[in-house]
Amino acid sequence: MPLKAFRGPKVWLWRWRRNPLKRRADVMEAWVVLGAWLLTVLAGVSAGLVAAGSVEHGLAKERADWRPVVAHVVTRAPGSSPVHRQASSAERVWTKVGWTVADGSAHTGQVRVEPGSKAGTPVTVWTDPQGRLVSRPASAAEAAFRGTLIGCLVGVSAAAVPFGGGLALRSRLERRRMRAWDTEWARLGPQWGRMV
Repeated sequence: MPLKAFRGPKVWLWRWRRNPLKRRADVMEAWVVLGAWLLTVLAGVSAGLVAAGSVEHGLAKERADWRPVVAHVVTRAPGSSPVHRQASSAERVWTKVGWTVADGSAHTGQVRVEPGSKAGTPVTVWTDPQGRLVSRPASAAEAAFRGTLIGCLVGVSAAAVPFGGGLALRSRLERRRMRAWDTEWARLGPQWGRMV
């Protein structure tokens, strides 16, 4: 089991202060820690901002391109129609609907409608510029939330790489320093026994 160096009380920025006992390894470790933190922050923030912007841009493009179209039920939907209430999305059933896009071409597809909807019942569906069925586009608030969430996840993931690299390099420097101490102690330790 490798020994850990005794660190003593916490003194901020001790590696950057003038000290005749400061070793070259201490200076290297100071630069490694500083570089790792700077890379961690820079990588995390920049990757997070790029990912969030990309997600929000993509969702804004969907909002601009996707259009609601009135479709009509082709065949009667299975089930019985609710009497005085609107069916929730869990109570809706799949049925075939047809719609016409701006260029005049007819399209059909499967969507969820209220149970028992008769043929010809109008249903609002969302389509892309080619007239294919798509889900309802995310609102601006939903897009901002998704962008923020994905940006945070990507930022943390990207920041983990330089952070882990810095920890590994610092651990290697500490093991090297402990080996140097062992070598010095093996050379000087026997001399102390003769002084007492």
